[in-house]
Amino acid sequence: MTLSLLTLNIQNPSPQRAERQIHWLAGRDDDVIVLTETKGSTGCRLIADTFTAAGFDVHYPVPDAGDYGVMVISRLPTNASDFGDRIGYLPARALGVVIETSHGRIEIIGAYVPSRDASAEKTARKRKWLHACLTGLTTRSGPTAFIGDLNVLEPDHDPRYRFFADFEYDFYRRITTDGGLDDAFRALHPDLTEYSWVGRTGDGYRYDHLHMSRDLTATLLECNYLHAPRLDRLTDHSALAARLAVEPAARLVTSDPAAAGEPHTLF
Repeated sequence: MTLSLLTLNIQNPSPQRAERQIHWLAGRDDDVIVLTETKGSTGCRLIADTFTAAGFDVHYPVPDAGDYGVMVISRLPTNASDFGDRIGYLPARALGVVIETSHGRIEIIGAYVPSRDASAEKTARKRKWLHACLTGLTTRSGPTAFIGDLNVLEPDHDPRYRFFADFEYDFYRRITTDGGLDDAFRALHPDLTEYSWVGRTGDGYRYDHLHMSRDLTATLLECNYLHAPRLDRLTDHSALAARLAVEPAARLVTSDPAAAGEPHTLF
């Protein structure tokens, strides 16, 4: 038995695009799914309601108007942690759940880091959130997976983009140096160039990440980017999936989410 994790930025989908995302996710067997760029929208509610109806545990704190957040969908029994509240600032952008496994309790923290432009306001907003999140990560205890769209790049990202500031590269570094969490993709693929978001001019960025405590890194079997959601235009990001040699204590009885609510009533 193994434990599988997946993260995907769903780009706050329309109901029609949410249906396509549901079918893609339903075709996989991931134990815990972290969806980022969620809102209190019809499309996001459709995803949450569909997986809930199929028997999954769904955690979906609706962010404040105008902001974005995170949704966690699990075929394992989960309890919500207080990670978002511990951060305090824009708490819907970080969502923690705890699962029971052969490795003991594991806290899975989904995150959607604020993006920014060149304005002082958005730069200060992102800097403040990163500081609050890092404080939360450095005060955690026990096995932890930190996963989602971090909107930061590794310091030696190829290519290097001048727009990114030292505080953003610092956050990536300090997840490991201060938080004790390893980049799971880099643990298995130290030299591979991959991107999870590609701009209109073909410029690539590895925005979506999974970091885990070193006891979990030792169990890591696979960690790969899945480009089908982006290439098939389900969203503008690729997914990131990982598998660990960890046995969940229990799984919920679930049905096929793609069939759970058909036909859906959207309005």
